[in-house]
Amino acid sequence: MKRLLVIVPDRLSDIADKGEVQAAYYNPGELFDEVHILMTNDDRPPIEPLQYMVGRAKLHIHNYPDDLNLVAKHHRLLTPFRLKKWAKGGIEIARRIAPSMIRCHGVDWNTYLASRINQALGIPYVTSIHINLDENPNRRFKGGNLTPAQEQQNAFYEYLESEALKRAHLVMPVYKPILPYLARKGISRVEVCYNILDGANLKEKTDYRINGPARLIYVGRLFAEKDPSNIIRAVAAMPDVHYTIVGDGPLRPKLEELVRQLGVGDRVTFRPVVFNAELCRMLPEYDLFVIHTEYFEIGKSLLEGLLAGLPVVMNARQGQPVPELQNGIVKLVANTVEDYGKAIRELLASEDRRATLGRGAYRKAQEEYAPAVTERKVVGIYKSILERT
Repeated sequence: MKRLLVIVPDRLSDIADKGEVQAAYYNPGELFDEVHILMTNDDRPPIEPLQYMVGRAKLHIHNYPDDLNLVAKHHRLLTPFRLKKWAKGGIEIARRIAPSMIRCHGVDWNTYLASRINQALGIPYVTSIHINLDENPNRRFKGGNLTPAQEQQNAFYEYLESEALKRAHLVMPVYKPILPYLARKGISRVEVCYNILDGANLKEKTDYRINGPARLIYVGRLFAEKDPSNIIRAVAAMPDVHYTIVGDGPLRPKLEELVRQLGVGDRVTFRPVVFNAELCRMLPEYDLFVIHTEYFEIGKSLLEGLLAGLPVVMNARQGQPVPELQNGIVKLVANTVEDYGKAIRELLASEDRRATLGRGAYRKAQEEYAPAVTERKVVGIYKSILERT
């Protein structure tokens, strides 16, 4: 009986509500007979969509909430003892489950708990990291002129992250821009493992002809760092172009108002929730994948677009460039109405240009990001750990 304990900080109800469910996501290769998901919060998610995410394995759900009061009480000498005390109940949950290994997603209270379980019970753990926490901090604050409370919170999470990572059997960043963060933390057991995507529903775009109005698509959260306002303004000047925006976030009301002011409500469609399987199936129906992001990443939705063979237009981010995007697989532009408009027009005017960009992206993505490739790599890592336990 092979048991996997997955410890996550996420509220899985949110993932289910957004339709961001993927077959066997928490049990790649359906390697495990039982999967126990432990959330470091008090969420009570529906079981059915999560069962889909562990395949045929028997699924168990547990909660062990974090204690954010400890952040405000941070003290260089006392915090280590307080965190160890907090972790004791989580260690007992793991003792009862007796997993073969632990998988974490992200570097938060969940991975700190895994490190304490490892020290107490000897159970190996691995963690994937999905953002560069120095560039796009989750709990910490960037910049100068921080308040004492912000500085205290930074110090707490710097400590928690270091403790979380240092005992990991392997740390698996999901793209190369995360590597500088791990180097700063002094973590050497590292291997880049790209996100495992939906191989069952991702299909290749084979026809680059445009029939009727051109169809552009954006996929992603809607907030300041991923603001498609300039793309909307560029599309507004193109009467035969329709733009579908898939995703939700705090910026949506502002974007909807912009669409209303520009008078293009019939050509810009918002779809806040699209289940991942449906999204993957519909990608090849579009002509261009057009996004804006200042994140230091190659995100899941972008990978899905590349794996579908969509020609991609996106901004060259401010600051250090993303290594994976410097090989010509996407059309990089400045985040201006003029540059987006020029790139979109050039690609829409030429089937050959669209096909060259899209097919080149597809070939490159299949080599490195194809679901079969990424799943095989992760399953191999899991098997190597299981063979030693």
